[in-house]
Amino acid sequence: MPTRATKRGDERTPLHHDCDVLICGASFAGLAVARELASTGAAVIVVDRYEIGERQTSACGIPTGWLDAMRLRDSALQEFGELVIHTPHTTVHYDLPWTFSTFDYRALCGLLAEQGRFRFETATVTGRSGDAVITDRGPVSAPLVVDALGWRRVLGGGEAIQPPDALLSRGLEVHPPGGGGDLEVWIDRRYVPAGYGWRFPAGGEVRIGVGSFDPRFHVREPTVRLAEDLRAQAVGYQGNWIPHALRPATEDGVFFAGDSAGHCLPLTAEGIRTALYFGIACGRELAQVLQGRQTRAQALERYHRFSADHEYAFRWMLRVQRLVPRVAPRLLAPALHAMGAKRFVDWSFNHYLGIAHPDFVASPRSGAPPLPMDLAGAGRAAAGAASAGNLVLPAPTD
Repeated sequence: MPTRATKRGDERTPLHHDCDVLICGASFAGLAVARELASTGAAVIVVDRYEIGERQTSACGIPTGWLDAMRLRDSALQEFGELVIHTPHTTVHYDLPWTFSTFDYRALCGLLAEQGRFRFETATVTGRSGDAVITDRGPVSAPLVVDALGWRRVLGGGEAIQPPDALLSRGLEVHPPGGGGDLEVWIDRRYVPAGYGWRFPAGGEVRIGVGSFDPRFHVREPTVRLAEDLRAQAVGYQGNWIPHALRPATEDGVFFAGDSAGHCLPLTAEGIRTALYFGIACGRELAQVLQGRQTRAQALERYHRFSADHEYAFRWMLRVQRLVPRVAPRLLAPALHAMGAKRFVDWSFNHYLGIAHPDFVASPRSGAPPLPMDLAGAGRAAAGAASAGNLVLPAPTD
């Protein structure tokens, strides 16, 4: 279990700080927004119930290009150029056109926070009242508010939809000591009827877990079983709910980024690079408001449109997520081998990366933030690859 470093007792003094921008959530999306505001000179406050980097909830893996583009390479623990997929009937090795890295969560958050200029406060956000955001340390007001708090969408309107009715997957993993050189995924109904298992080496530990597309299916027992099958200890538990459908990126004057907007790719549950990607896009729009180049209403419309423009790729991947459990296990082996041609692997994985490409980090803002690749093609490529078992399956993310 994570150790809390947040303020307690008498240290939890009332908050009396209004600001230009209030960012609720201090993980990938929230810190990416703050990074984009560093040069504006605005008064930015970031609040979270945990200290920055305190509470890891994912296997923390990402295409390495994102670490380089964001100047976060020092957080990397291990790099992989091959994906190994296991099924009950075969094991295949895919030579990837780009590498994937596991990283240290606390180190990455610290490096990302250093690129921003903001005041950080530990506080639990509970909702809104007019223009004020309500926390357990008092209200905070700002003309620009970002919800990057996760799947609960705390600042959204209406009654929150809870699991298992919400469009969520669930994941759990353990962190035993150990090592290895392979990035491994299991598509095996002995562990989970609809989902996958994983084993990601990360320096001196391995991150072993199971994710289920069906939130009604519990994953603790299969996670323990997978760890036992790999002769690893089931220690260091962490888990999270994972959204698998886009939600509106703006609502009632609030900007939503990361899991609160459903910015987590269906099927693969990869949400770290998308949280950074949409957080950057959100931050760029806010910066334009702070610099007097557009109104808040224009920023809300532009950011909403930017997020909605990705719906095609997300929808295709969600369709395949629902299709994969219906594929007979005996058909996976020949399909995986058929999809393993280097030319096809490069094509499909490059299009998949294009849904949120690391080149976006350095791209200039001209009109709406540019889309680095054709998203329709990216969605079809990811779906086509996945439908035959050619999956990039990073573990659950915030």
